[in-house]
Amino acid sequence: MAHLLLLSSPLSISLCFFAWLQGFVVVHGNTNLTHSSFTPINRNLYHSSGDLMEEIKALVFRHPDRLTFDTIKSRNKGYSAEIAVVTYCRRRQETDDRPKFRILLSFGQHGRELITSELALRILSILSKEQFLPNLDPASLDHTLDKLLIKMVPMENINGRRIVEAGDLCERRNGRGVDLNRNWSVDWGKKEKDYDPYEENPGTAPFSEPETQIMRKVAMSFDPHIWVNIHSGMEALFMPYDHKNTTPDGVSSHQMKSLLEELNHLHCQRRCMIGSGGGSVGYLAHGTATDYMFDIVRVPMAFTFEIYGDGAASSRDCFKMFNPTDFGTFNRVLNEWSAAFFTIFKLGPNQLGENYSKTSVPTLDKWVSIDEYLDGYLVERSSRYGKKMEVLELGMQEIRTYFRLFLLSSVLLLFMFCSRISKGKCARPIVSAIAL
Repeated sequence: MAHLLLLSSPLSISLCFFAWLQGFVVVHGNTNLTHSSFTPINRNLYHSSGDLMEEIKALVFRHPDRLTFDTIKSRNKGYSAEIAVVTYCRRRQETDDRPKFRILLSFGQHGRELITSELALRILSILSKEQFLPNLDPASLDHTLDKLLIKMVPMENINGRRIVEAGDLCERRNGRGVDLNRNWSVDWGKKEKDYDPYEENPGTAPFSEPETQIMRKVAMSFDPHIWVNIHSGMEALFMPYDHKNTTPDGVSSHQMKSLLEELNHLHCQRRCMIGSGGGSVGYLAHGTATDYMFDIVRVPMAFTFEIYGDGAASSRDCFKMFNPTDFGTFNRVLNEWSAAFFTIFKLGPNQLGENYSKTSVPTLDKWVSIDEYLDGYLVERSSRYGKKMEVLELGMQEIRTYFRLFLLSSVLLLFMFCSRISKGKCARPIVSAIAL
């Protein structure tokens, strides 16, 4: 009874409560410590997605003589996305009939790889001459850029990026959980033994996602000579293929490897991994953008670059694993890789020769499927001298409407035809073969 009275006193109840609270902290403290040990986004280094896009828009506004900004929107089954495309042409407002060497660059395909979009901003700032690379002769640079037409997608996966900014620092997928670099049609949907649905969800079908639909249209209409998909997670210079452990045959493979070796020597100090994505990274990836660009769009030189990775970081500390966290490393990565891209701008046309036409690619290889046709475009083509031919742009909704009307009218006509035949048979008099 004395024990019961002791426990029922206010002092004893308080002591028991604090003892329980201390035990709770001890038991659950490790989880809290783990969460607090995650590296947060360094807001002093990195722009928010909104601020970064606003800064790019302001840059374009200040340099209308060489930059344009377009926003492309798409929607599928209640999910919508938009992608900004910045086009650079040094003498945009002057008449210039010379063929241009076309380069298409995509950044920020995975939401957690913030450093890639920062690199896009840095390259655009250098192209606009608001920032400069050391040891780069301005006259020589102008001569190089006169030959080029560059399209850049600074942030392909803005919906996924917003999820990362809201706190899910490991998110790489888009706004409805699909990995945009598994949603392309080349070898789509195949799953390896180590397949992780959280990391590699390919979607319900090839091009099920608005983002990949937009990127496909941009690529097919622009018809680039060089494609680069910029990622982070390691330091590497990859060429096709991602879905198999081989590189392509022929001259294009030699040209790609030669360019990558030069970049590795000049800008990676030979520390970057080189080769096919599928043969070098340690796993096969199916339905990737670079394999589609090389096999279907027939881009002569198609690459995937990995510009940074912290191999010592925990696999759960995603921001640190995929992005520099201190100013020195952040600035070094942007400087080194900006210089690497300007080396591509200089050496790329030399690799393919002065004639930039894709003469080695048969014309029939550029035909597209009926699905691509109904998605709203016909492929833009070039003559062998690079002069653009007429491009017919047809809206997706209009074509589908006409197609459905055509099917409906065909069904109605067939129904009417069958009905007339049936009525005719019923109205015909029956003649007996037996004499009455």
